[in-house]
Amino acid sequence: MTFRIRCTISIRDMDHIDLDSIAGLCRIDLADEERKTIAEQLDTMLTYMAQIKVVDVEGIEPMLHASAIHSILRDDQPGESFSTETALLNAPEQKNNQILVPRIVE
Repeated sequence: MTFRIRCTISIRDMDHIDLDSIAGLCRIDLADEERKTIAEQLDTMLTYMAQIKVVDVEGIEPMLHASAIHSILRDDQPGESFSTETALLNAPEQKNNQILVPRIVE
């Protein structure tokens, strides 16, 4: 199904979108050509969003993903674990049955 809609939303008509303010928040400097390119890209995105906005989605169940996703992880079931001695065999340093690691937070 194709929707052909003439959209009247334009970034040029939306004075609340200030590219210079957005660039400042992003801490980037925009050249005039970059500003023009970004304005055109934003205009294209707004036009596309306006087209999507008119699609009737009444009764359609929301999706989290575009395709069905099933967990490939196994169920978390309790099982046998290593003994303390086995777990500490390869520890470079240990103290009081615990693995010693270098301090990284002071």
